[in-house]
Amino acid sequence: MSDERMPPPAVPAADEPPAAPAVEAASPDVVLAPADTALPGAHRGGFRRELTQPLPVAPPLAVHPDPDEAAAPDVRWIPPAPVLPRSAGWSLLFGSLALVLACFVGWGFPVGVIGVVLAVLALRRPWEKRETAFWGLGLSIASLAYSAGWLWWAASQGALSG
Repeated sequence: MSDERMPPPAVPAADEPPAAPAVEAASPDVVLAPADTALPGAHRGGFRRELTQPLPVAPPLAVHPDPDEAAAPDVRWIPPAPVLPRSAGWSLLFGSLALVLACFVGWGFPVGVIGVVLAVLALRRPWEKRETAFWGLGLSIASLAYSAGWLWWAASQGALSG
């Protein structure tokens, strides 16, 4: 073993600025960021989702001109959003009612048709509960099948068929 020691690391003098790190230029396959980047949440064009747009807020009106008056400022806000039509729950109600009717008589057929129409309307609307609409559609279709069976059986028993 030799008694040689490693030289101490070079320390820059206090008045010398540290050397800037060397940065290589970007390779040609790197895509540079656009100069006009949009703010977070800004619309980027294309499909607009109507129900998730931010709602405009009306600026508050001026405070009463008389400062001696201790009344609160007259602040008006935008009107509430219109109530959206709901049909998923109604389709479930009509489907279950039609299925109960179809177990006993075949005249639950129109109620089942109403349940199917309401379920299809609910499935086309993005704000409806899809699970409820699928249950309403399934029960309505089952009631239509049972009602059609009852009506076929009643027709075969009567004088309608030869």
